[in-house]
Amino acid sequence: MQKTVLVTGGAGFIGAHLSQELLNQNYKVVVLDDLSGGFQENVPKNAIFHQGSITDTVIIEQLFQTYHFTYVYHLAAYAAEGLSPFIRKFNYENNLIGSINLINAAVNHKVACFVFTSSIAVYGSMPVPYTEAQHPQPEDPYGIAKLAVEQDLKNAYEQFGLNSIIFRPHNVYGPLQNIGDRYRNVIGIFMNQLLQEQPLTIFGDGKQKRAFTYIHDIVPYMAQSVAFAKAYNQTFNIGSDTVYTVNELAQTVCDVMGIKGAVQHLPSRNEVVEAFSDHSKFTAIFTPKTETTLSTGLQEMADWVKIHGSRKSLPFSAIEITKNLPESWK
Repeated sequence: MQKTVLVTGGAGFIGAHLSQELLNQNYKVVVLDDLSGGFQENVPKNAIFHQGSITDTVIIEQLFQTYHFTYVYHLAAYAAEGLSPFIRKFNYENNLIGSINLINAAVNHKVACFVFTSSIAVYGSMPVPYTEAQHPQPEDPYGIAKLAVEQDLKNAYEQFGLNSIIFRPHNVYGPLQNIGDRYRNVIGIFMNQLLQEQPLTIFGDGKQKRAFTYIHDIVPYMAQSVAFAKAYNQTFNIGSDTVYTVNELAQTVCDVMGIKGAVQHLPSRNEVVEAFSDHSKFTAIFTPKTETTLSTGLQEMADWVKIHGSRKSLPFSAIEITKNLPESWK
């Protein structure tokens, strides 16, 4: 019998790719997305789409009653880590309370496994590379919300037997990414700026270190994870092992786009300088293939971006705190 899965945030970048991967594995896929950051055209044509928010407990209950989900893949979130201190209420309502609504439904409807997309933002400024054995110390409301959901899932397993798998990806990029979001996804921001003949804006000196992860290096394993008994009730860092500075990234983006862009350094913002992970725990369970090189992955994304063109970058309409908000975000 075909199993039915729920993908929240399935009109977004990672969620759309994950939905297609699940369809390829012969699941019946139901997507819930409020289209606040994604696009309906991203949703695979064979998925069942419902527009709605994870903060809406009525629609969540209706979906669980109607479809009897075997698995839940929860990706819906507003993942603007840097903006989260200025939208604290919005952040916690959408990223924490919305997640709890889904966990409640998963417990009540006896879901077999709840797959949660967390973030390396939970680690804060801990020594790199981050490992799952470290005790996370998030430094922004986005990371705090993600860690709180992780902790709630642990409690839900101990209290009610709800199995879960937690993935902590980082700096994921590729086709379908919303390049018009000025607050997140630096690669998309750079490509959008190049298309609009604008300088590439970098906060601070650009020596921040990150590992950038190509989408197809992670979604197959996220989709398959429910079949790995050893992954249940475990947390995994997932992503690329190769580290670059933001300055190096900017140059590589210019190279693959074939555009010689200027760089504009903006005043530093409050952010972690070095953020990348160790993936040995993930590798031991899933034995992934060789990762896609940055130049190869960026070229795939650049080819898609050139076809679809630039997107207008709209300001976030509900800033709650303006004190210390970067000037470029006002």
